[in-house]
Amino acid sequence: MATAALYTPEVLGLATGLAAYPWDDALPLKADARSKSCGSTIALALALDAEGRIARIALRSQACAIGQAAAAIFAEAASGRDARDIARADDAITAWLAGEGGLPDWPGLAAIAAARDYPARHGAIRLAWQAARQLLPTD
Repeated sequence: MATAALYTPEVLGLATGLAAYPWDDALPLKADARSKSCGSTIALALALDAEGRIARIALRSQACAIGQAAAAIFAEAASGRDARDIARADDAITAWLAGEGGLPDWPGLAAIAAARDYPARHGAIRLAWQAARQLLPTD
């Protein structure tokens, strides 16, 4: 029964939404991230605008539905964000998953809020933000 609460129709719909961000080798920035806890992976490609904000996104995911839904949530709200925005969101998501804060201010995260109770999914949730941080260092 807990599985049904985790994999809701909304989560499954988000997971299939990754099709809106097909892989594009032409995008100049590329990174991969892998979850140590579950083995899920993501490949992220980005193009930035002149101010260093995300302008285009491509994703390739080998993850559970929660990881795929999280990647779609990332992609849907990442355009126009810069390195500091991504770092702040990743830090807030990490704290939230650790039980050290409320649901972060990133549109759509409420759809996967139940996954907070499943530590094995935490690594998959953060993959897109981790890959983006590789591409957009704040230092």
